[in-house]
Amino acid sequence: MYLKPSPTTSDLDEAVSAFVQYRARLFGIAYRVLGSVAEAEDVVQEVWLRWQKTDRSVVVSPVAFLSSATTRLAINVAQSARVRRETYIGPWLPEPVDTSSDPEVGAQRGEALELALLLVLEKLSPTERAAYVLREAFDYSYPEIAGILQLSVVNVRQIVSRSRKRLAGEPRESVDALEHRRLLDAFVAAARTGDVASLEAVLAPDIVSLSDGNGVRGVARVPVVGRARVANLATATRRFWQGTELRPVQANGRTGVMIYRDGCPTTILTVAASKEGIRRVMWLFNPGKIAAFLDSGARTTAPDFMSAAG
Repeated sequence: MYLKPSPTTSDLDEAVSAFVQYRARLFGIAYRVLGSVAEAEDVVQEVWLRWQKTDRSVVVSPVAFLSSATTRLAINVAQSARVRRETYIGPWLPEPVDTSSDPEVGAQRGEALELALLLVLEKLSPTERAAYVLREAFDYSYPEIAGILQLSVVNVRQIVSRSRKRLAGEPRESVDALEHRRLLDAFVAAARTGDVASLEAVLAPDIVSLSDGNGVRGVARVPVVGRARVANLATATRRFWQGTELRPVQANGRTGVMIYRDGCPTTILTVAASKEGIRRVMWLFNPGKIAAFLDSGARTTAPDFMSAAG
């Protein structure tokens, strides 16, 4: 029986070097397709395992191979995730990622990383989302996307065009980082003091508040719409703000707030804004997603991949 010789240390070093070089891109693709830090990490880990077992001597382009494997796995995971989310209790929000400790994640066209857009992308099918992400966030050519998705170039062009049209009517972030931070700070200050008038003043007419708790007690299970209702929600429960500590965080390239109670992180608050004011308030109460955000600051590096070698 013929047995392929075990990979040499040099072979593994080369495999690790190539993988680490593109790892941030691979995570970026998987995360934008899935909206989940944990699921994206699982996809990247699986791609690493496949990369080890591949006959790399016949791979013409490592980045093409790795991008293809990542995208196809992410699509498969996204298809099963859509089924699981049908039983999710209340609004579902993407898991934010800490971009302060890992700026490479947001290095490619930041717009495609913002939570509000990731939420909008949920309206697309997994294949549509993958094609859109590869084109808009990573600037892959249509022939490259066709090769990754194993579709014709004509089909890919149609998919991307159709996705753009479906998203064209959705409001997009249009304020800079300083204005975004000003609006967030004004919202928090008014909410903590119960200043409804000041709170309504920074809200856009089409404001929607979304609370992701998946059954956590006391969390709104339906979207709250309109200035008056959102302002009342943010100020009505004064006890929510009492005894809390607020710390700024960098979530998906934008400033957010981590809310601590008794030293424990309980909530991540983020907003999306336009020139008309805050149009989305996103409250993340799901403990698993908060933990994933905190863990995203210390994401897997090359030595951990090496431990999985063989």
